[in-house]
Amino acid sequence: MTAPVADPNARWGDLKKRVISAIFMLIVGVSELWLGGMSFNLMVFALTGVMFWELANITAPGHIRTPLAMGVIAAACLAGAVLFRDDLASTLLILPGLALALTPRRDRRIATVYGIAIMVAGYGLIDLRGPGVPAILWIICIVIASDVAGYFVGRVVGGPKFWPAISPKKTWSGTVAGWVGAVLVSLIFVALGYAPWLAVAVAPVVAFAGQMGDIAESWIKRRASVKDSSNLIPGHGGFLDRFDAMIGAVVLIMLLSLIASLPMPTPLGG
Repeated sequence: MTAPVADPNARWGDLKKRVISAIFMLIVGVSELWLGGMSFNLMVFALTGVMFWELANITAPGHIRTPLAMGVIAAACLAGAVLFRDDLASTLLILPGLALALTPRRDRRIATVYGIAIMVAGYGLIDLRGPGVPAILWIICIVIASDVAGYFVGRVVGGPKFWPAISPKKTWSGTVAGWVGAVLVSLIFVALGYAPWLAVAVAPVVAFAGQMGDIAESWIKRRASVKDSSNLIPGHGGFLDRFDAMIGAVVLIMLLSLIASLPMPTPLGG
């Protein structure tokens, strides 16, 4: 019996909608990044709320109202943290994660920790955008370069898996390629005069944090037996699927900034 021939177009069946979604997200992201201020803040509030809803939904399937309420609470708490800053910021950023721990769901501890990470990342995006575009653009470029380099080198070179039990497709070759891509991004920022040389040394660490953010979200989805965090983005899954690495990278930056002053890119003349 002859085996059925696979449709060569099946692999690329969703390419059109993936490209359209990517272009739309790029236009919105670049526009908001350039605008900054309240417009950018509102986008981050909404993004944080949606990602929190996705997390609450995949860890408590079948509950419609609770995840939606969690998303609204997360967005409101982030807005409050940005408004009140040092006075109540820490409490408001932790509060939605604690709410996850107090409601029926699987993997409460994991959901709580990741929920707090989402909140810190949202706060960090706004905090990093405050002084200007270079710092947050540097992080975004590192995450993208790390992801793209890791994907292609991992596919072409292959080799030992990085963490097969959680993310079976990731390889050590792709991981190292991601670090190299992060270094190259920082070298460009240094050459343009936006970043000090020490930023080159920090870049692989930021890239690795992004990679761990990706793996953490993959772990949560694997335990929940779902492929995507949601189906909100045609061809791409959910917002957590697209911003998981950014969460890891921004959280690391925020934690390190509590310890020491980081060699971050700044506006020219800043």
